[in-house]
Amino acid sequence: MEHVDGKDKGNIVLYALSTCGWCAKTKDLLREMGIAFDYTFVDLLDGSEQDDAISTVEKFNPSGSFPTLVINNKKTIVGFREQEIREALGP
Repeated sequence: MEHVDGKDKGNIVLYALSTCGWCAKTKDLLREMGIAFDYTFVDLLDGSEQDDAISTVEKFNPSGSFPTLVINNKKTIVGFREQEIREALGP
């Protein structure tokens, strides 16, 4: 997991792929909003680390697609949904 500093809005975790344009847009949006978050590029993990990350993603997003944004282990936003992200993490 990589950490990005910013405003603390709780436990914000982005599961992404290094080659995914929508994942990059989601990460950029969080940075632009100044939100503190953790992220991982699941495709760059090795072996059991990757398996564990995929299992975690599937708990929140059964289709296992990316990006998967998990907010406080309660709310999940799948895909680049700018308006929904802004509403969930706004001022």
